[in-house]
Amino acid sequence: MQSLHNPNQQAVALAYETGDLAPRIVAKGRGVIAEQIIARAREHEVFVHESKELVNLLMQVDLDDHIPPALYTAIAEILAWLYQMETRKEPQQALLKSDLNL
Repeated sequence: MQSLHNPNQQAVALAYETGDLAPRIVAKGRGVIAEQIIARAREHEVFVHESKELVNLLMQVDLDDHIPPALYTAIAEILAWLYQMETRKEPQQALLKSDLNL
C-alpha cells in the first residue's frame, strides 16, 4: 500500500508579537511533520500561505530564531495583508508551506 504522505512537503510556522524585533520560527518540518504543522494551523484558524521559495529560505533558519533581515520585506507584506484581513487584535501568526514535487 502506498503512503498518502508527501515526503517532499515542507512547512514553517511563524509568530510575531508586538514588541518583537522580527517574526520568529516557531515550528518547521518536512513530510509527516509538515502535514501535522499544517493540520494544527488549520485547526486553530491560522493563515496558511504557500510559497515554495520562501519556505526553502525559512527552512534554513534555526527553530526559535528571528527571520533574517533579508526576508523582512516578504514576510512584512504577508503579515500586513493578514492584519488587514483580521478583525480581532491578536498576535500575528502565519504558517508557510511548500509542496515540493521532486
